[in-house]
Amino acid sequence: MAPPTPLEETGPQAVLRGGLPDRYLTPDDIAAIFEVPKETVYQWRRKRTGPPGFRIGKHVRYDPAEVGAYVTQLKNVDRVAT
Repeated sequence: MAPPTPLEETGPQAVLRGGLPDRYLTPDDIAAIFEVPKETVYQWRRKRTGPPGFRIGKHVRYDPAEVGAYVTQLKNVDRVAT
């Protein structure tokens, strides 16, 4: 059995609070972080509404810095709306 990844060791919410892993994130990582089904992550990508991702060959990856910026943007929009 493979050793746990940093995401598995800390849990999704702790990752957002304590900083994202120092590697590109997979759709599975994004689904775990936001506690949504992986299909939702793919829908966000198709609709261009979620965190920005990019392709490496046939694989989609997410830059942790851009995911963090996306979360910050959502927080700011929510604060302005209330």
